[in-house]
Amino acid sequence: MLYKDLLNIQEEVVLSPQEQIRIFDPARNELAIGVPKERTSEERRVSLTPPAIRTLVQRGHKVFVERGAGADSHYSDDEYASAGAFIVYSPDELFNKSTLIVKVLPLTEEECSLIKPNQVVISALNLGTLRKNYFRTLIDKQVTGIAFEYIEDQARELPVVRVLSEIAGMMSIQIAARYLESDKKGRGILLGAIAGIPPATVVILGAGTVGESAARSALGAGAQVMILDRDLGRLREVDQRLDRRVVTAISNMHFLNKVVRFADVLIGAIAVRGQKNPYIITEDMVKAMKPGSVILDISIDQGGCIETSRPTSMSNPVFVKHGITHFCVPNINSFVARTSSTALTNALLPFLLDIGDQPDMNTALWKNLPLRNGTYVYRGYCTKTSLTDLFSVPFRDIELLLSE
Repeated sequence: MLYKDLLNIQEEVVLSPQEQIRIFDPARNELAIGVPKERTSEERRVSLTPPAIRTLVQRGHKVFVERGAGADSHYSDDEYASAGAFIVYSPDELFNKSTLIVKVLPLTEEECSLIKPNQVVISALNLGTLRKNYFRTLIDKQVTGIAFEYIEDQARELPVVRVLSEIAGMMSIQIAARYLESDKKGRGILLGAIAGIPPATVVILGAGTVGESAARSALGAGAQVMILDRDLGRLREVDQRLDRRVVTAISNMHFLNKVVRFADVLIGAIAVRGQKNPYIITEDMVKAMKPGSVILDISIDQGGCIETSRPTSMSNPVFVKHGITHFCVPNINSFVARTSSTALTNALLPFLLDIGDQPDMNTALWKNLPLRNGTYVYRGYCTKTSLTDLFSVPFRDIELLLSE
């Protein structure tokens, strides 16, 4: 036997799933869950962490993890195997063995070719990056597609999006501070004040979770913060939660034209549920900003809300236009991949367990409102009118499909 054969045998032994105590219930649906390695936009996160794998295995489910899926989040294959996962060595093998695929980002073109009829895919949708053929493929293969952006509970909260948005908001301030520095060709100023020198001004567009998280972090850094939104009730709530330490204003052309002129940092945190975002900051407004100021369009994954924005990457995150530094990385959370992976896992795990507790996917969607809301393609139809209008794909109401 060759030495390399011995190494292969040793590797297979190490990466075999370790024995776990399993709880079986005949009424449950035993899932075969696949966790692929993300290959899009230098994505470093992983959709499920080893502790979640252990929980799923103990509930009687099989989990297949592609080799190296957690490496960029510092989760080794050994950790996954110890938690009870089966390590597979190619996307093809993973898709062949799984009935439910859990991803961070939407399926890639290669993954769309690998997806099998009637499989379930749970991932982000990122409307700003998708084309009609993506939905056409899922519809033709009768795939069940569930998107983070649509998973909405009875209180109209978005539990998965919320945790990711909190991280994105915090990250935006860390990044803004970095690009205000002189060596990054910024204005050469601190976010916070020191004796005799006023703080930087951070203007945030949108009073949602991203905006509030960014405002909280900016206040902690000592910046002067202004939040604009069209919803007066939301502005009032944020103002109260932040102890009235921020300036709030209604987002209209009058105020927008004024605030961009004195902003040192402009953060785009606008999100229109289930739709691409409109541009609310025009190119002329950007031209009026102070040279060396920083724009962070956090909503770029939904198309962006600033006219001069365009998607950038983690390896080349910024560009300068009209003297203003633009940061427009769609997967900003990947800069803190381990924290983001853990947060995403915490949000997704209850839904996966609930799917497994039902006899089939149809029953799971019928009984679980957030999952039903999160479904955008099912049984060969698109179930969201906004997507039908945007991509010209056939529509049918999810509740009608479930009742058939």
